[in-house]
Amino acid sequence: MEKTTKIIDFLYQTWYPGFDKVISMKKIIDLFAGAGGLSEGFRRNNFDIIAHVEMDKDAAYTLKTREAYYYCKKKKLNYYDQYLNKQITREELYSKIPKKILNRVINKEISKDTIENIFEEIDSKIKHGQIFGIIGGPPCQAYSVVGRSRKKDMENDPRNFLYKYYLKFIEKYKPIFYVFENVQGIFSAKNGTVFKDIEKEMNKLGYTFEYRLLNSKDFGVVQDRKRVIIIGYKKELNLHYPNFEKVKFNFNIKDLFEDLPVLNDGQTNNKYIKETTACLKKLKIRDKKWDILTYNETRKINSNDKEIYKICIKNNNIKYKDLPENLIKHSNKNSFADRFKVVDYYKPCQTMVAHIAKDGHHYIHPDIKQCRSITVREAARIQSFPDDYYFESSRTSAFRQIGNAVPVLMAEKIAKKIEESLM
Repeated sequence: MEKTTKIIDFLYQTWYPGFDKVISMKKIIDLFAGAGGLSEGFRRNNFDIIAHVEMDKDAAYTLKTREAYYYCKKKKLNYYDQYLNKQITREELYSKIPKKILNRVINKEISKDTIENIFEEIDSKIKHGQIFGIIGGPPCQAYSVVGRSRKKDMENDPRNFLYKYYLKFIEKYKPIFYVFENVQGIFSAKNGTVFKDIEKEMNKLGYTFEYRLLNSKDFGVVQDRKRVIIIGYKKELNLHYPNFEKVKFNFNIKDLFEDLPVLNDGQTNNKYIKETTACLKKLKIRDKKWDILTYNETRKINSNDKEIYKICIKNNNIKYKDLPENLIKHSNKNSFADRFKVVDYYKPCQTMVAHIAKDGHHYIHPDIKQCRSITVREAARIQSFPDDYYFESSRTSAFRQIGNAVPVLMAEKIAKKIEESLM
């Protein structure tokens, strides 16, 4: 009660009038929103995402389609189901949704030329009080250790400086809290100066700066995925980084795929083979009412790769250089050492990355009878996206969006702890 009173006093002094509406509405902004993994997790805890800012056109469509889903669900309309069943087009679906709902998605790159216009768009959406929180993280390729090793010109990549725009949003909207997500490489980006600069600027703006290297498997996600999560609050509130207890679920990849049909490469089957399961309900992947399966289609693979897949599945993975000579097509065997990797049925999946949009060699289905890479829907489940989540606008784009996303279940539990700390 004392903590709640302190927060209310702070809001009263800072944002009067309308401080009560700030608490009740919990408006937040999602920057560099991608496919909306963070947004979805916060939404499950009744945060109101008034703006998703995303430069990628396909990801922006994904966010709009998700907004359409929630509108249809709230109003008990079946337009969304009709869209997924290909009975109406995306344009027809959007025509049924109020423009103010779809306009929550701001499809623009954040830059010095656009930021003021983006501010104006967000300002037009704020009717009462202020912004409760800001979430998101700049595109991580420029901070990725792998990315830097592949591209010598990463040092001058403009994405190295996108965090500065995140800080500008903090400075303008003065939220109660922020969540900044990124890859481990941010620690060493530009010899560590990027991370130190973020800390210095957040302190200067009046916010705490605490971080942890968190693993999604500790949040119930069936994936071994480590990410840097920075969380900060207005210093006056004297709040600190939440304590996340590790979730112990007895679920694995086999459980996650249990209701999906058997597929060979180059096939599509969007029919569930059984009702939802305890695993899928617990992880909020599929409730008992949901019966529309999408994106359960596989890539076609050539005969050479198919033989490699079989060997990898039989041998529980194998180094590229140890394959039969007739299957090795790349002269640089060391660079391709782990090019092929099987998803283990009984362990958390290896980290899902955007490279899956180019090929599925690092995500081979563990069933040798199927001998293929995983589908978009299987990848989405590994990232804990629910089956009612639809990714626009192509299979390749969907894979990229999923690989870049924050796992929904992880985001949900982060949001819940933040809400508990503030209420």
